[in-house]
Amino acid sequence: MILYEYPFNESIRTMLRLEHLFDRLGQLIPREASVDHHYALATIFEIMDVAARADLKSDLLKDLERLRTQFNGYRGNPSISEAALDEVIGRIDHAFQRLNQVSGKAGQALTTSEWLMGIRSRISIPGGTCEFDLPAYYAWQKDSPQRRRSDLQHWTVTLMPLAEALKVLLALLRDAGAPHMVVAHGGQYQQSLPAGRSYHLMRVKIDQGLGLIPEISGHRLMVSIRLMRQDAEGRLKPATEDASFELTLCS
Repeated sequence: MILYEYPFNESIRTMLRLEHLFDRLGQLIPREASVDHHYALATIFEIMDVAARADLKSDLLKDLERLRTQFNGYRGNPSISEAALDEVIGRIDHAFQRLNQVSGKAGQALTTSEWLMGIRSRISIPGGTCEFDLPAYYAWQKDSPQRRRSDLQHWTVTLMPLAEALKVLLALLRDAGAPHMVVAHGGQYQQSLPAGRSYHLMRVKIDQGLGLIPEISGHRLMVSIRLMRQDAEGRLKPATEDASFELTLCS
C-alpha cells in the first residue's frame, strides 16, 4: 500500500514539507559517507528556509495550546481513559515548552556561524561546493564519519523542538480521521464535504500492485481524486477502470 497525503491549507502544507525534511535528515545523519553528510547539511539549510516564515512558531504554539485545551475538556468523560489522556496532554505540554524556549526562528543560532553561512550561500549553486571554492568544507568532508556526525547532531539541536512539535501535531491530526474504503468508478472519485466542518488533511492509501497514481484536488466543499497510470515514458494518463482505495479525512 502507498499512502498519499493532501493538505487543505498552507499551514498543513508547510508542516508536511518540514516533516519530510526532518525524516530525510534522520536517515542521512547516521550514515558514514561524506556525500550523505553533505546532503544532511543541505537538508538543514532547507529546513531553515522552509521554517523562515515569521509566524510559523507562533502558529504551532497556538495549535498546541488549542489541542491542550481540547483534550483537557475530555477530563471526567467515563468513555476516555485518564491515563491515555494524561499521556497525550503530557506530549503536548512537553512539545509546547521546548518550542516556546527557542528564541527566534528555527536554526537562527546557526546564522552566527560564518563558516556554515558560507556553505549555505554556495550549496544551491551547481558544483558550488567544490574543493577550490570551499577548501575548509572539503577538509571537513575528509574528517572521520564520527566527527562529521557529531557536528551535524550539534547543528540540529536547535531544530529538534520544531521537529517534536510537528510530530505531535501531525500525529494527533492523523489520528482524528476515520479511514473507510471507497470506489473510484471509471477512475474518478468525488465527495462533497459537510458545510460547517473544516478538514485539514486528506489521506489516500492505495494498493501499490494496481499501478495507479492518484491526482488529488480539494477545497472546503469537495474533494476530487482522479486515478492515473504511467505509460512507458513516464507520462500520466487517466485510468478508466473501477478501483477501490482507503480514504481518510482529518479535521
